[in-house]
Amino acid sequence: MRAVRSLVATGSALAAAGTVLAAINQRHIRRPAQPTSAFAERVSVLLPMRDEAPRADQCLRAVLAQSHLTDLEVIVIDDGSTDNTGDIVESVMKQFPEVNARMIRAENQAPPEGWIGKPWACERLSQAATGSMLVFVDADVTLEPDAVASAVALLREMNADLISPYPRQRADGPLPRLVQPLLQWSWFSTVPLKLSETSARPSLAVANGQFLVVDSVALSRAGGFEAVKSEVLDDVALLRAVKSTGGSGTVVDGTTIATCRMYETGNELIAGYTKSLWSAFKSPAGAAAVMSVMGLAYIVPPVAAALAPTRTTRLIGLGGYASAVAGRVIVARTTGQRILPDVLAHPVSIAALTSLTAASWVGRKRGTLTWKGRPVEAAT
Repeated sequence: MRAVRSLVATGSALAAAGTVLAAINQRHIRRPAQPTSAFAERVSVLLPMRDEAPRADQCLRAVLAQSHLTDLEVIVIDDGSTDNTGDIVESVMKQFPEVNARMIRAENQAPPEGWIGKPWACERLSQAATGSMLVFVDADVTLEPDAVASAVALLREMNADLISPYPRQRADGPLPRLVQPLLQWSWFSTVPLKLSETSARPSLAVANGQFLVVDSVALSRAGGFEAVKSEVLDDVALLRAVKSTGGSGTVVDGTTIATCRMYETGNELIAGYTKSLWSAFKSPAGAAAVMSVMGLAYIVPPVAAALAPTRTTRLIGLGGYASAVAGRVIVARTTGQRILPDVLAHPVSIAALTSLTAASWVGRKRGTLTWKGRPVEAAT
């Protein structure tokens, strides 16, 4: 009994610590401000697209309608789409003749040896860009009219080299609602954001390629996307490369300036998470260790609250569960997510993430992971 109580107490303490850190981060996270004047530097907004016909129109229109920018360049790469993404892009661009916009057609070519798809597309975009500030935007992101100007102004204000304004994540359906909120919650409750801005420690790097702003000189100094050419999580790897060459940067709150709907269905989410989760942990042992700690903190306490044989252990478990829910509430309020009843299902969310992580490693070991018709890992 004493061992069980100790286990539950440890898990509850971990949950409480995560919630305390989330509360601290909520106060310190950087937020873009409304622009008060036009941004004078040339800004290149770069959009990698492959088979994005359902999303291309809305995403691109929002980019082409950006305000408070006196020198805007927009470049889209149609990265070998098998649908009519390129035709949609051309049609939308014609409706904004006043914007300096163009498209690169990459046809259906495999990336060069050693590269995977998205880093190769981003490398081609960055090589074509002429701006001093490069802004990468995924096709599932919709920007507010002042999003780019707000983000680049914040980067300059911070004297940083790379920031990721994390969009508000939109999710519908049981599985997306269970899993998607964990994206922001995970770093809110584990990474001290104030420290992460300047620290070069890899474990403190938080970035999101959905909406990423980087100084072109800093990107070049870090080796460009060639430095992360085989990385599935190229966004985090890019920030680490920038920091390893003396740069700084972190994630910022982009809730008010951008939204993202990554997946429309549960099946899309499963495919998306399984193709990349393995890369977050580097090894099966690392994944097992991380998910075990998360299970201890966020599954053991609520199970104990319901099933423990002693009242004291049940109360400890209830405290741990309440702490976890409180942490989810803090993050949901900060990032514009649903609160009730979603946050109450946090233990189920962690169980779902654990299952997806296991499936990701199984797929990687079997060599079956693909994304949009291409292998996830680079050919060697």
